[in-house]
Amino acid sequence: MEITFIDETNSVPEDKIHEIDDLLQFAADHLKLPENAEMSVTFMDNAAIQEINRDYRGKDAPTDVISFALEEEGEGEIPVIFDEEDSPLPRELGDLMISVERAKEQAEEYGHSYDRELGFLALHGFLHINGYDHMNPEDEKEMFTLQEEILDAYGLKR
Repeated sequence: MEITFIDETNSVPEDKIHEIDDLLQFAADHLKLPENAEMSVTFMDNAAIQEINRDYRGKDAPTDVISFALEEEGEGEIPVIFDEEDSPLPRELGDLMISVERAKEQAEEYGHSYDRELGFLALHGFLHINGYDHMNPEDEKEMFTLQEEILDAYGLKR
């Protein structure tokens, strides 16, 4: 999977970006995603993510992670399916925006490392762009169970 990383804060060390890349590659393998999948991850501050949260979600407050899935099917839409030999374009999963400020705040609040929180937020957003959500108790249980399963298998413990 091809992941484009953008660090608007210039504060995420290269080794942390590699760790997030490794975790998301591991998660992509776990979900059996095609190798030609693509996505982006942007690290930003609270002010920038608050602007996106306000403009796209109607919530005028900073948040930790925002996901924009590019493959969401609208009601009544039929997804385009290619035969394998058709060599389709890469599968565009979507974009994640992560507030590094919120990640630091939440790591302290929850009593675990910044690395764990950053990995958790990246995986949480990744699952959202792959169709998982937590809007009702059944979906929440499915998503959070999968999230912990992937984090534990990867070795990113609390």
